[in-house]
Amino acid sequence: QSESSDKSSAESDSETEVEQVSVYHKLLATLKTSTECESEEEEDESESEEAGESETEMDSEGSQEMGEADGGEEDKSDASDQEEGIAATDTGEQTLGQEQADGADTSCDPSHGVIEEFTDVKHESEFSLETNFMEEESGDCNADKRDSNSSQAFSEDPFKQHMDKELEEKEVEKMSTLPKTSSQSKWPRLGQLTFSSTLEQHKTLKVDKEVDVKQLYLHKPLESTWPKVNKQFLSSVNKPSDSSFTPLQRELFCIMNTYRDLFYPERNALTNGEEIRHAYCLHALNHVLKANAQVLSNNTKRRDQKPGTNNDDYRDQGLTRPKVLMIVPFRECALRIVHIFISLLEVNDKRKIDVSNKKRFKGEFGSDPEEKPPNLKRPEDYEAVFAGNIDDHFRIGVAILQKSMRLYAPFYSSDIIIASPLGMRTIIGAEGEKKRDFDFLSSIEILIIDQADIYLMQNWEHVLHLMKHINLLPLDSHGVDFSRVRMLNLNNWSKYYRQTLLFSALQDPQINSVFNKHCFNYVGQVAVRNVPLSGSISHVVVQLPHVFRRLEAENLTSVIDTRFQFFINKVLPEYRDAIMSHTLIYVPSYFDYVRLRNYFKKEELNFTHICEYTKKAAVCRARRFFLKGEKQFLLFTERFHFYKRYTIKGIRNLIFYELPTYSHFYSEICNMMKATDNGVDATWTCTVLYSKYDAQKLAAVVGIDRTAQMLQSKKNVHLFVTGEN
Repeated sequence: QSESSDKSSAESDSETEVEQVSVYHKLLATLKTSTECESEEEEDESESEEAGESETEMDSEGSQEMGEADGGEEDKSDASDQEEGIAATDTGEQTLGQEQADGADTSCDPSHGVIEEFTDVKHESEFSLETNFMEEESGDCNADKRDSNSSQAFSEDPFKQHMDKELEEKEVEKMSTLPKTSSQSKWPRLGQLTFSSTLEQHKTLKVDKEVDVKQLYLHKPLESTWPKVNKQFLSSVNKPSDSSFTPLQRELFCIMNTYRDLFYPERNALTNGEEIRHAYCLHALNHVLKANAQVLSNNTKRRDQKPGTNNDDYRDQGLTRPKVLMIVPFRECALRIVHIFISLLEVNDKRKIDVSNKKRFKGEFGSDPEEKPPNLKRPEDYEAVFAGNIDDHFRIGVAILQKSMRLYAPFYSSDIIIASPLGMRTIIGAEGEKKRDFDFLSSIEILIIDQADIYLMQNWEHVLHLMKHINLLPLDSHGVDFSRVRMLNLNNWSKYYRQTLLFSALQDPQINSVFNKHCFNYVGQVAVRNVPLSGSISHVVVQLPHVFRRLEAENLTSVIDTRFQFFINKVLPEYRDAIMSHTLIYVPSYFDYVRLRNYFKKEELNFTHICEYTKKAAVCRARRFFLKGEKQFLLFTERFHFYKRYTIKGIRNLIFYELPTYSHFYSEICNMMKATDNGVDATWTCTVLYSKYDAQKLAAVVGIDRTAQMLQSKKNVHLFVTGEN
């Protein structure tokens, strides 16, 4: 199959076919494969070297490339496939779901293609919550009973407080009908917080200046293992009494431990990503250990009680076993999470925990460091995001008892599920399919969505699809003992108890929407809402006039058409003259890109284009034609830049059709102009299209003060940036 007939899990969503690895996956695969195009790409300093690079690519691609009418364009069938995909919203995806919803994992093994999903059935009884008892787990049943029942601490435990609260009908009705009330607060490290809730506000949450790990109600052995595991993030600045958390972790965990929903939009893979991952892993593991200990303790009590005793006191579980769902973008993320879990469960080197299927897990989720080409130069943030195994199609169940962990547990025997959005999408399936399953999502108590911004670059539809299928009543009983099921689950109120932790590198309307519309936690929500003061425009190092052109749209739905008309009627005519050659048009949305490409073809403009579907040889040719000036325009998608981060040489005029999703892409693209040796500074231009609905993206680029002025003024704004503004 040629790449042109492959499909992607990108914005066009619907083009996936069962037996094919998507272009998007191939795009990921190329990040780890040394190709002529990539390995020479950053080293090339001259035109001739670029030409040579492209020739080599054409040879390596084979003769199928040679039949293209326009060397700078991707294959014709590729283009038509994508256009069809826009209309065909979910067909291919449904096919994929039908084939795989029965649990056949479509995780792509580079050497074996699509492999069948493995689940560990061998250790079922060993990890069963129904057949294990507290003394077998801890070795000291009485100690646990003392800890859990007779101490006042147990009743103050946030886990118990949250899960044992019995909501009333009128409170649930309130939450489903009344708007939320909100209040603001400022914390030392997190900054501006917005607390919102429908029910009456509890006492205002204040950050603890110092956290004693013993007062956090951490389950054994986390109290002793956490300080050791987290030591790598701590500096000598931390006081001895506060030695187990960084300032950021302390404030985040303070919120997590109250079981409020949390949205933190300042996650950075380079700086704070790993300390955040450690904090939410601690919280998730703490929750699971407490929940399982409660079940095992009650098993023991039930076994020892006299016949005929009322069993209604032991409601301690959901309709299905999985309690925590962790959504992460790549296999490498799942690998790191499991390693953190293992570290947190191992008290010392002598007391190693038993991890079943560890070798298999390492083989499927690990990566070979030698796979990475040594001569690719990419920004540090790119290296941090795309480290390790970057396959995005996976799901794995994890069962945990205090001294052992079972990887590849069947979902209905798992405590924690770690998956990518695509991994979830293919098992949830679509309406009308025979083989689909989402009952295992019915009793999720903690949902963690990490690196949410990356899903905007993958396929946001998968995230929305997941949110629609979480905490629904299961279609089958799955052998549950209804006398042990909490009333909140039987009442179908699970969603009001679910805590959602959402971490992202940026504020985005689509991410905000998930937090605002799909989070119903009765305790309320906390969102970090800091505004950018300077903006990424201050990192532009080339002297360049920036013209921000405002378009007026009546409403949010009309913005897309208004932008297109504004561009072809008012902006493009100014660039049609041959003197305005070397014009790069940066397009964040693939749909806008297709629309522009079709218009450019119809108008017979001299252009070439690069998107996430473009073949390697076509990319090299397009870059060469653009550099030499043989093509006046280059249409360039944001997703291509996200996954490749090539330096495009020869840019003299830059048009941002829409503001970039990632604000630092603005300065990155502008700074590409300095890569052209023969460029004349005075002739460089940069034009940006924006509307009032782009306030968040605009603030991230120009800063909050300028944004306020620009949104008040109806005129175009001219900024001249010297790199020090």
